[in-house]
Amino acid sequence: MKQLLRILRYVKPYIPALLAAVLLMAAVGAMQALTALLIGPIFDRVLDPSSVDAPVLLFTVPLLHKQIYLHQLAPPSFHNVWSTVAFGILATFLMKGLCDYAGNYLVNYVGFSAVTDLRQRVFDSVLRQDAQFFESHSTGRLMSSIMNDIEKIQVATSHILADWLRQSFSAAFLTIVVLQRDWRLAVASLTVLPFVLVPTLRLGRRLRRTTRRAQDDAAELNQILQETLSGHQVVKSFGAEAEESSRFRAAAKKFRSSNLRYVAQQAIASPLIEFFGAVTIVGLLTYARTQIKSGDMTTGEFTSFVIALLMLYEPVKRLTGIHNIFQQALGASQKVFEYLDRPAAVQERKDARILKRFSDSVVFEDISFRYPNSPNGFLLKKVHLDVKAGEVVALVGPSGAGKTTLANLLPRFYDVTSGAVRIDGIDVRDLTLKSLREQIGIVAQDTFLFNDTVAGNIRYGRPGASRAEVEEAARNALAEEFILRLPEGYESWIGERGLKLSGGQRQRIAIARALLKNAPILILDEATSHLDTESEILVQKALSNLMKDRTVIVIAHRLSTIRRADKIVVLDGGRISETGSHDELVSGGGIYQRLHELQFLEADPMVNP
Repeated sequence: MKQLLRILRYVKPYIPALLAAVLLMAAVGAMQALTALLIGPIFDRVLDPSSVDAPVLLFTVPLLHKQIYLHQLAPPSFHNVWSTVAFGILATFLMKGLCDYAGNYLVNYVGFSAVTDLRQRVFDSVLRQDAQFFESHSTGRLMSSIMNDIEKIQVATSHILADWLRQSFSAAFLTIVVLQRDWRLAVASLTVLPFVLVPTLRLGRRLRRTTRRAQDDAAELNQILQETLSGHQVVKSFGAEAEESSRFRAAAKKFRSSNLRYVAQQAIASPLIEFFGAVTIVGLLTYARTQIKSGDMTTGEFTSFVIALLMLYEPVKRLTGIHNIFQQALGASQKVFEYLDRPAAVQERKDARILKRFSDSVVFEDISFRYPNSPNGFLLKKVHLDVKAGEVVALVGPSGAGKTTLANLLPRFYDVTSGAVRIDGIDVRDLTLKSLREQIGIVAQDTFLFNDTVAGNIRYGRPGASRAEVEEAARNALAEEFILRLPEGYESWIGERGLKLSGGQRQRIAIARALLKNAPILILDEATSHLDTESEILVQKALSNLMKDRTVIVIAHRLSTIRRADKIVVLDGGRISETGSHDELVSGGGIYQRLHELQFLEADPMVNP
């Protein structure tokens, strides 16, 4: 019930449209009941013109104790009776059709709007999560929840909600009709409903669990699909098509089994209703013979009762199916609300300050850091580092020493466990995330470009930048030459993750993007590690342009790229082991000297054949 109320909360902004839809669906239910009422006059008057003078009871008004007869609507002649009945049939179906159309549209408008708002909330919530969240949740599973799980909720709050209103009002008005015709007979006929509804409600709980399993299986299938398509080159290079096909087949069979289990459970209600409905009809026919013989009921009245009862069973059957679909939506909503309820590890304080243009220093003040639930303990331990404005500081050290983690603490991709990171003397946790990250440009080793134009990717950090500014950034990044060779120049689409470009070209586009952003602090994380020699030379020149008049933190394995750094910081085991210039460290007998000698030996084939 809590989950259902949470879903319905998103309907609140659309209450006027929903109320209008409820009124229209109530009219549809009333027209459905009126259809059953018109069956009596058809049998008693239209098909038997000789009895036209006898009064025909159409319906009664319980609170007023008033009975409405057909002759009150038209003089008791055959032609007038037929005209009235014919007009009633046409008007009833016309009104029903118009109200059903308008009501169905409004309910779907409400449902689609509410679920669009919910999907946006979930997307925004996921987007605000810290880096640790994305490391522990696969892209495929997140996509499955945002699309497939919410799709189940969308079906329930649009199409199914419309049907629920339609069938509920139809059932209510048809119940009134059968009670008006013969309340004793109606009560006897409706006693079978508990035998249908109780098992259905119990099945609903199972359906919710089955749906959650099916959605998890769908997420697994989506994950395999996303990984295989994104890593298609790796799959092909290792000849692993058969293995991936086998993984996909196993996940698809698991998903199929979950769906078939759901179908088997939700399909039980329909045969239950039909069987008990048949039992009721047999009993009614037996009872009706005696009633008609004794003159207590006309053939038309009994036919009207039976038609109304049969029409009533249809909404009941539909409502049980709708209940199952709502259970399916509730099962799907569990993962969605988990994402909504998960607090972001990196949160902006309510009284956060806006950081003005960086001008003085960045200080890592005795910081320690460990990943949540990490079995390996602290990754960084009591690290203290001052970076003055305009300095180029290089972070080096063995793999796993904490270089990238240290740099990621500056833009608050993570928060320190203890200590503080300060910009111009202000703790970054006291700053708005937007103003903090506006001061920092990042060029990483794994450059991510969007499936957009070249200009669109360069302009990503500054959407309002002019074409001239985009071209200037590209020139300074030494990218204009290859951009102009593309089929449509700056308007050329570069494919998913920029796959239409080479590694060096992607890096230069990323550098142009950082140049256009014009942030005073720059983080370079292994920006040339995956490049060939020619591309590396070009990228190094572009990086030199990017680094001018900026405060730069460089993470590098290739020590040749950081010779001119103002300060080189060597990290080892989460601590700073050495600090100094290249000339000071290369002969200091420490880790830096060892790393330098190893790279020198690897680079010289005559020394290390």
